[in-house]
Amino acid sequence: MLKRCIQPLVANHCYTRLKCRHLRHSNMAEPRALLILAEGAEEMEAVITADVLRRGGVNVTIAGLAGADPVTCSRNVVIKPDTSLDDATKTGKYDVVVLPGGLGGAQRLSASSRVGALLKVQEAGGGLIAAICAGPTALAAHGVAAGRTLTSHPSVREQLAAAGYAYSEDRVVRDGQLLTSRGPGTTFEFALALVEALQGAERRDSLVPPMLLKL
Repeated sequence: MLKRCIQPLVANHCYTRLKCRHLRHSNMAEPRALLILAEGAEEMEAVITADVLRRGGVNVTIAGLAGADPVTCSRNVVIKPDTSLDDATKTGKYDVVVLPGGLGGAQRLSASSRVGALLKVQEAGGGLIAAICAGPTALAAHGVAAGRTLTSHPSVREQLAAAGYAYSEDRVVRDGQLLTSRGPGTTFEFALALVEALQGAERRDSLVPPMLLKL
């Protein structure tokens, strides 16, 4: 009789413990990512990065550099940002700021004092900064992550080397709180590295089979 009474108690205890663990997990805040979208951005790098991060449980805000209006990207794909950069920065700090490439987009990011100020605050606060393709040229333009090791699209290698960065030809490079990559063909690897940095290797690995990625 005693044995029969104990079994439901054990089962209920286990259920309660699992339920509490689930509630704790559900109440944890999602990491936040800010992806800055400028006219002429490389659309694959913007969309794939945002998509993979969202699959990985990261709260992504796509912010238009020039406002919340649709942005025409490098191959004439039009993307509607979630909000403007000005409004996005009013909602608190982000765990990562992401700069897509595309030569025209990178030039606009490089010319924006608003982007420069945001990157410097992100760096000073120990937040992650991520840039791909020509995106790292904006780091050089604003004096961010000086002397770090990075990579980029080959077409801007000399520009970055001249700015004093240590250059690598690896497909994805992380040096401290700076994560960089090379171009459209490395975007999945770039995005998965961001998921790993924000959510851990187990979460990163869980995304690969459903997307049928071959890495």
